[in-house]
Order: sequence, then structure tokens, then C-alpha cells
Amino acid sequence: MSEKGNVGQYTFDEYLDLIGRFHSYPAPGLIVGGYMVEMAKRHMPEGVLYDAISEAASCLPDAIQLLTPCTAGNGWLKIVNLDRYALSLFNKFTGEGVRVFLDVDKLGGYDEIRSWYLKLKSKREQDSDKLRQQMREAGESVLTMQAVKAAPRFIGKTSKGAIAVCPLCGEAFPKAHGAICKGCQGEAPYVETGESEILVQPRLASVSVEQAAGKTTLHDMTRIVPGQSKSAEFKAGQQLSVGDVCRLQQMGRMHVYVQGDVQPGPEWVHEDEAAEAFAEVLCREGSLEKKGPPHEGKITLLAAQDGLLVVDENLLEALNLVPDVMCATRHCYSVVRRGEAVAGTRAIPLYLSRPNLHKALSVLNKGPVLRVAPLRRARAGLLITGTEVFQGIIQDKFAPTLTPKIEALGGTVVKTLIRPDDRQAIRDGVKELLGAGADLIVTTAGLSVDPDDVTRQGLQDAGATDMLYGMPVLPGAMTLLARIGNVQVLGVPACALFFKTTSFDLLLPRLLADLPVTRRDLARLGHGAMCKECVECKYPHCPFGK
Repeated sequence: MSEKGNVGQYTFDEYLDLIGRFHSYPAPGLIVGGYMVEMAKRHMPEGVLYDAISEAASCLPDAIQLLTPCTAGNGWLKIVNLDRYALSLFNKFTGEGVRVFLDVDKLGGYDEIRSWYLKLKSKREQDSDKLRQQMREAGESVLTMQAVKAAPRFIGKTSKGAIAVCPLCGEAFPKAHGAICKGCQGEAPYVETGESEILVQPRLASVSVEQAAGKTTLHDMTRIVPGQSKSAEFKAGQQLSVGDVCRLQQMGRMHVYVQGDVQPGPEWVHEDEAAEAFAEVLCREGSLEKKGPPHEGKITLLAAQDGLLVVDENLLEALNLVPDVMCATRHCYSVVRRGEAVAGTRAIPLYLSRPNLHKALSVLNKGPVLRVAPLRRARAGLLITGTEVFQGIIQDKFAPTLTPKIEALGGTVVKTLIRPDDRQAIRDGVKELLGAGADLIVTTAGLSVDPDDVTRQGLQDAGATDMLYGMPVLPGAMTLLARIGNVQVLGVPACALFFKTTSFDLLLPRLLADLPVTRRDLARLGHGAMCKECVECKYPHCPFGK
């Protein structure tokens, strides 16, 4: 800045006038934002084409659009609303740039800025003149800049891809969004009015049971004997006889829907047709299959292979948010066998509106919502650590505990080693297991806070990377995950000797399914990962890890 308080080429007063006309009033956020933009611009190399990211949705984007070529309209400004008052400018092609933020630690001498920024005063209580004067005096002195590199998804221009016409509203939209546009998926920022706001069921032909003889049923009708049975006593399309009248009355049916002159229009889809449509998409990936035709309006889905059930919980939630539609599954990461039931889906009413059918199919087409991931047949190497075991003071119990669990999932133990609590011995043991062809190394003990516990250090010496140590699982808080090249490493704490089920049982199937396990995945395990320590362990038929 050439003069104190200037914002780039503008004097402070000129800048206030500019933002007042653009933003409707000279908001404090735009004043600070102007200094932030100019500071970032000066530190970008001459002649570099740059994009911008605003980490706030209000005020700051306007400062960027006023003082740079980056706007939301031309796509050079991305708003990633983290509710942090920070912005970045970065090279369009490499992602390298700078980030500037308003630094709380630098506000000590500016009480009015601090009160505004931390919302210590209401807008009515703020002294606007004093606030602007302090911002003019502070300028860039209250800002901090750091070098950054933008994530790959923000680098380069993205294409909308193929364009489709929404079958509901008739408007064009990116085909990648699904079978219908996002507005018709329920994301439109408007409230529907008029008759379309309430979807009613179609008119159907209904007769009393006394008049039902000779008529054809419109849907399955279920008979329930409490504590004994539940089944479809009558199927859709079945012609009723005189003898059926008594059975209908015993079931509590006084009226029944039958095929007749009154038929639903094309805007309605029968429950069986809807269930078939859902199942077709759910099974498209190939690891699921239907259990026959719809039964009582529902289709059950079976595992088409042995493996690990993987459920996209966000897509499942989106599907179940569609009115009059449901899909229920077994818990994600359940080990399943071929032919086991893993999910069921249906339309809830007898007739589903076609708009809701399209919405449901749009969600399903973003899938797969669920799949069965095959488990590889692991070649496991066991590295038992502990000087007391190595010297024969106590007998090893780890190998007899872990080997059956690995074999139960189709793996084999190619080699078992016992090594003392010594970094070099552990490192050499890992190398020996790698040489034996292990694609999964399981180490035991040596993971707590005791000075003799050096398993982690030995693994690092052996080349372990991407190490994740510690997770919210009881028992198993000190579990370790890592990699040595393409070989997976799973460190099991000593609690596995006492508890029948630990973090090892939760993580091993995921590793064998070659699913990535991130720190966030481990963090989410905390909900439900406290073992009840039952006298008789019934895992996996219990809520542990679910």
C-alpha cells in the first residue's frame, strides 16, 4: 500500500464508497476482506493465472469479486463454507498459492475489531466509526499469510458432462446428477403450493367381502397367527371363491381391493412393479441377487457371494428420505455368506406416485447403495512380541487365538515368529515374514505405554508407513494399522488374550476386503465399539462395532 489505510489502488474512503455501492453498505467484513485480497495478490508471482477460494460464504466472496478477476459466475471463485474468515489465491494449473486469514492473536490492540470478529457485542452495540478507524489503522497487520497447495478437486476446470432433460419438470440438467434433476430430488429452494403439495392415493375398486366372490385381488393379503406364522394368504391376481369369504372375515377383512373398472392412471406404479425396479438397480453391481418375485409387496435381496457387506449409509439415508419408499439392510461390514438375506426393499403404499419412483431411482443410480465385497485369502504372518514369551517364561497364547480367526475368513498363516521386545529383532522378524510371502502381517503386544513396548518403533524400522495408532474401541484402544509397501500390517494389543472379541475382529474383514481404513473411519467406530463384556460372547450376534 502506498499510504496507510489504502486498499490496493484505492484510498480507504474510496474503498468504502466502492463496497457500499456494490454490497449495499460498507460491511466490516468487506473492509478486512479488501486487505486480505490485496495481501494475497502481492504474493502471487507476476503473470500467474489464479483461482480463489473463500472459506466464508458472506462478505468475503464480494471482496474477492471486487478486487480480482475471480467470480462465482466464471468459476474462478470457489466458496467452501467452513465459516472461517480466510481466503486463498492459487495457480490455476499447479494449485500452489497463499492463504490469508484474520489472526485472533494479532487483535490485542484493536478491541473493537476483536469484539466484532468474535461477536462479543451485538451489531447494535458496536461503535461503527471506531471499528472502521481501527480497521484503517490495523490494515494488514492483523492478518497472517501461509503457503498452501489447493486440493486436486479445485484445480482445473470441471465439465458438467452430458446433459439430460428431467422427465418430471422438463428442464435440462447434468445427467451425472441422476435420473431426475436435483430440484425434483427435493433440493429445490422453493416450497410447493397448490394440489401438488399433497399426494393422495389413487381411487381403487373396493368391495365388501360378501361381494368378493369371483373378483380378482389387487394385492397380496397377509394372514398373521401371533407367535406362529406370517404369510400371504391371498396373492395379487388371485380369483376369490365363495369359500374364501370366510377366511377373509377371519383375517379381519371386511372390504378388499379388487381389479375393476376403476384403475389408477399412469402417474401411479403398483407396489410390485416399484419393488422390482428398486431391486434391479440394487442388484446391478452383481454381488446381490433377488429372492424371487415380490412377496407381499417386498423383495428380499441375497448375497450372491461370500464377503463383507458394504453399505453407503449416506445414499441409504437419501433413499429412505424419499416419501413412500424404504430399504432396510443388515449392518455395514457384516460378514455374509452366499444366499444370506442382506436387505429388503419396497414401496410402502399399494401404489407409489411416479414422481417418487423417479426420485428413488435417481438416488439408487448414484450407488451402489450396498454391495458384497469379496474377501481375499490372506497369507498371514504372525509376529509374536514379548521377551517373556521369547525366553519361554510364559507360553504363547496369541497364535492359538488369532490363527482360527484368520482361517475362518479363508486365510492361512504362512509363518509364525516369536521375538523379544527389541527394535532390531522386531524389524528383522518383519523382514523374515515378508520373505515368506506374507501379504498381511499381524503383530501382537508391545503397543502400550510401557518402556519395553517397542513394537511400533520396530515396525517403522522395517519400513511401515501410513501408521494409524489408537482407536476408540474397547477392548482394543491401542490397535495399530500400517502398510509396508502393499502388505497390510495390523498390530493387536495384549487385550486380545483376555477378550474373545476385540478391535481385531472388526478390522480384519475390512482389510481382507481391501477396503481403505482412514482415521475418520476409525473415529466413527467409537459409536457402538464398547464391548458389554458378556459372560458368554455372542459376537457377531451383538451390537459390538455396529
